[in-house]
Amino acid sequence: MKQRNILVVEDEPDIADLIALHLRDEGFAVTVARDGHEGMRHAFAREWDLVLLDIRLPGPDGLSICRALRTEKNYVPILMLTSKSSELDRVLGLELGADDYLVKPFSIGELLARIKALFRRIDAMTRKHQPEDTSVCVGALQINSSSREVRIDQASVDLTAREFDLLLHFAKHPGRVFNRAQLLDSVWGFGHEGYEHTVNSHINRLRGKIEPDCNQPRYIVTVWGVGYKLETPVVAAANV
Repeated sequence: MKQRNILVVEDEPDIADLIALHLRDEGFAVTVARDGHEGMRHAFAREWDLVLLDIRLPGPDGLSICRALRTEKNYVPILMLTSKSSELDRVLGLELGADDYLVKPFSIGELLARIKALFRRIDAMTRKHQPEDTSVCVGALQINSSSREVRIDQASVDLTAREFDLLLHFAKHPGRVFNRAQLLDSVWGFGHEGYEHTVNSHINRLRGKIEPDCNQPRYIVTVWGVGYKLETPVVAAANV
């Protein structure tokens, strides 16, 4: 098994060095960034198996780095470190695409357990969603599961990794209604109780990219009081 590479972005030297020491003892390759500017440079310099990201940083904060990473097509797991009093930051981090968070102060044992659990979930999701080299067509949408490309009337649509996974999940189950908790479990790989509105944010962004009119969506339709479903638009027959 190849060694996993972890980027730790943490401005408190004692915490950063302690985390790095224990991660290396577990066999991980670790790079430490001491502020937001250094963290941003390292985050985009190579591919990482995990980014451990403090929210409060000099320079660009952790939320800014998370937001920037989630604009990339290549998906990287993100675990955010937050202070005990910053619930809003935790909510924003999850809405921006963080996979998990840990509240300071935390034990090294809990941190290692969270990281290992996150890797297990990512590995399980990867096996579950192995490319099938198939295309799914829904109305004018063309979704290629192997190349992870989406087109509308042959025009390419730029989706983040999570937006693509969400759309593909809907496309594999057309007409089926999913509530927010089910989508968190199926697409994110696990649930965050109380943070189902993370799904709303991703669906709103996805609609903004694939719907002709977000106010009257044709594809991802809200089933009031229940959740969402993918509807196949009816294409009007041409007059002959």
